[in-house]
Amino acid sequence: MKRFTFLTVAATAMCSVIVLAQNSRWNSAGLPPTPPGQQAGPAAPPAPKRDLTGTWDAGQAGVGARGMPAAPLTSWGDALGKTHHSGDGARMVPVTEINDPLSTLADPSGFPRNLLFELRPFQVVQTPNQVLMLYMFEKRWRVIWTDGRQLPADPDPRWYGYSVGRWEDDNTFVVTTLGTDERTWLDNAGNPHSSDLKVEERYHRVSRDLMELTVTLDDPKAYTTPWRARDRLQLKAMPADTDLMEMIPSASEAAVVKKIYAAEK
Repeated sequence: MKRFTFLTVAATAMCSVIVLAQNSRWNSAGLPPTPPGQQAGPAAPPAPKRDLTGTWDAGQAGVGARGMPAAPLTSWGDALGKTHHSGDGARMVPVTEINDPLSTLADPSGFPRNLLFELRPFQVVQTPNQVLMLYMFEKRWRVIWTDGRQLPADPDPRWYGYSVGRWEDDNTFVVTTLGTDERTWLDNAGNPHSSDLKVEERYHRVSRDLMELTVTLDDPKAYTTPWRARDRLQLKAMPADTDLMEMIPSASEAAVVKKIYAAEK
């Protein structure tokens, strides 16, 4: 019986174009390549203060592992996880039984799944009171408020949550997100979460061309302990003229691919 991974359905079959190499110049006018990001050191250009502006790429490391390691589940989390029939990882099932909301319903991947499995290149734009995250995968965007407001005490669920950010120092931006929709999965393996999930992102700009991302999840309803899902993931600056490709999920394309795989089983 043929099986396929979430990546096949969501990142290839559902997209309107084929994914190119992660570190390509995409559609950048054919100019000479910009040197890749550098490690911190005497030769690395310094990072601008309190500035994440630019287009960033994690390369292949942005596409999550098959069945992302997670903290132990609570009984509630385990029961929810058993209802998730994925195309990858420990919960993998035949293609006709997959119920991944991204690949079967074309629901948004949601947050933090867009960081934990399909972190393709993304652009950061800063305004006086917001940081905007513009993601290539799904062509989605997030607002991170930086005007000093507090997170809502009882937020309505959102696909991408409700986020506020602050500068911890001149090179570290910390984002806290609440109010995620528990219909979304954490990754392609169907790891669950509840609407109580609290996500902390730490963007540490090491140099002009290198940034590190750490993501910590705290969901006492679904997991027995907080856990770190990304640990200093390296993000490299892309050329300023990079034109990111359109990578929009398509329910019709996903349905066609599922029929093909089902016919071959």
